Amino acid sequence: MARPPLDVLYEDNHLLVVNKRSCLPTMGVAPDRPNLLAEAKEYIREKYNKPGKVYLGVVSRLDAPVTGALLIARTSKAARRLTEQFRSRTVEKIYWAVVEGAMDLEQGELVDWMRKDERHRRMHIAKPEGPGAQEARLSYQVLRSMGGDTLLEVRLETGRKHQIRVQMAHLGRAILGDRKYGSSRSFPSGIALHSRRLAFEHPVRHERIEVVAPLPKAWRNLGLADS
Repeated sequence: MARPPLDVLYEDNHLLVVNKRSCLPTMGVAPDRPNLLAEAKEYIREKYNKPGKVYLGVVSRLDAPVTGALLIARTSKAARRLTEQFRSRTVEKIYWAVVEGAMDLEQGELVDWMRKDERHRRMHIAKPEGPGAQEARLSYQVLRSMGGDTLLEVRLETGRKHQIRVQMAHLGRAILGDRKYGSSRSFPSGIALHSRRLAFEHPVRHERIEVVAPLPKAWRNLGLADS
């Protein structure tokens, strides 16, 4: 089966923003396994007829089951400058998530501490003084109630691994389809977590760039789709 074409949302000589499909690792897997970075390099190689190695720098990642906007640098200078924006928390990262159950509040902020469990490839809520604990901070707003479930817009302030998944599960509102963190139901493809919007300063032109990623087809079963 042929792989789907790369869904490019924004592109210039310095940047590439793609709409990642579900169940595709960003990078860091065996060479024979599909991953977004390899597909993006092949896209650049073919489009621009580039011989040899293609440089691309992934400055943020999405978990394999998560979809949506992902930012890639096409030069080392852009990679350094974009990485600094993520480090200084000036990049606006907006996600849409469907969680199981109704929210008690229409909007709120979650502040927890998280640590890695390398053995089980999971993240856990931890005590602030615990070894390896890192602060995890996000805010959310209810967009719609959906027959017992809830569509949220989540503004991610820090960028911890599995952060939204873990914090919502800790609140008792697991992401739909996320069985790793307690969801009791399936989702057609991956989980119901989508990187909806990225806004950042262009690393060379210094203008504000905002990219919105259309919802995947799997969300149509929930009655959600872009027009």
